[in-house]
Amino acid sequence: MTDNHWMQEALLLARAAAELGEVPVGAVIVRAGKIVGRGHNRREVDGDPLAHAELLALGQATVVTNGWRLLDTTLYVTLEPCAMCAGALVNSRVTRLVYGAADPQAGFCGSLGDLTRDPRLNHRLEVSRGVLERECRDLLRSFFRALRNKQLIAKPKER
Repeated sequence: MTDNHWMQEALLLARAAAELGEVPVGAVIVRAGKIVGRGHNRREVDGDPLAHAELLALGQATVVTNGWRLLDTTLYVTLEPCAMCAGALVNSRVTRLVYGAADPQAGFCGSLGDLTRDPRLNHRLEVSRGVLERECRDLLRSFFRALRNKQLIAKPKER
């Protein structure tokens, strides 16, 4: 299976998040050609600031693999992880990160900083960027465009 295949799986989860009104981010963790963890954003639904797609996928993967060390795994996510999620990837010993769209406002795997490859930390990840980037970016843009349009309709313009 290729990176594109697994990113398509992450995109399916991102679309499920959008249907719930969540920022459309999806993540899957793969080990030995099988998905061991899945997640999509659930912050609004769960009222939990920690309910990021990556963290939910990590949590599921630790249950499936029966351990917190996720060596020999790859996390595929539609949007570059934030500092919190990047730190969790380092701490859980994920081997490789593949993401679709860069996040210049909050991404911490190359955009604002890079926790995943910081030589001062005890673990570093291999990082691949831009896999199905256009599809990932377009999904996010259309979600936020629809959200802005909905807010404009709900709030009449002042005169």
